Amino acid sequence: MKYIYVIQSINHVKQYYVGHTRNLNRRLSQHNFGQSPHTSRFKPWNLLVAFRIPDDERALTFEKYLKSGSGRAFVNRHFR
Repeated sequence: MKYIYVIQSINHVKQYYVGHTRNLNRRLSQHNFGQSPHTSRFKPWNLLVAFRIPDDERALTFEKYLKSGSGRAFVNRHFR
């Protein structure tokens, strides 16, 4: 089971990040403590939405969708 999540920078509100993890709380802490090179510049982060998906393959497919142009539009329309 994986979580697909979207986080938004608190200080740079136009910045957001889509990722996946098995432990959502630990991963959010890692982003906020600067332990991820992709997100450390824009910390701290706020969790916008997380989806718990039991099937790992479907979870990664959904993450890939959220990182696409239409997936970004979906996030902007519903969660930002």
